[in-house]
Amino acid sequence: MASRRGSYNQYDIRKRNPNPKISVLLVIDMQNYFSVIAKPMLPAITTTIDLCRRASIPVIYTRHSHKSPADYGMLGEWWGGDLILDGTAEADLMPEIGRMPTDMVVEKCTYSAFRGTRLEEYLKERSVEEVIVSGVMTNLCCETTAREAFVRGFRVFFSADATAAAKPEMHDATLLNLAYGFAYLLDCDRLRKGLFGN
Repeated sequence: MASRRGSYNQYDIRKRNPNPKISVLLVIDMQNYFSVIAKPMLPAITTTIDLCRRASIPVIYTRHSHKSPADYGMLGEWWGGDLILDGTAEADLMPEIGRMPTDMVVEKCTYSAFRGTRLEEYLKERSVEEVIVSGVMTNLCCETTAREAFVRGFRVFFSADATAAAKPEMHDATLLNLAYGFAYLLDCDRLRKGLFGN
């Protein structure tokens, strides 16, 4: 895993806490395909999920998969056909993340959780104004979703310890860029203090 706990402080230039009344937690692509990258940060992401549930913040999962070459888009070319195919074990959400039957799952076939889904409409129908982004990979689906959320008018919080990338420098580059122009950074400790004051 590429996240280094605490390293985000050097990029942290704006501080704010999520408002649980207008927030959702997005858990991006915590699927078996990414288990090698995701498993080392499972304690942080399960803590993040638990904190949000305690604060009555809805948890929304995304699941990235492809049904046919028609939905590969540029990903087929970019990754040389190494894609997550729908209906395979690799496409399943990791059981360790504790998804509940009532939790929404957004099905997607590209980096953004907003592209080709009804996520934006779903959030606006429920008066959601803030998204907390967690999951994998920091620099691909998490970052793209965070940037799209920002340009669509949502306040973005990005978890530094409940996200992971293939390489540390990729993780850190995302934190640097998002903190500069798109998102408030947080970790489990800051989220706990922001939501519960302890």
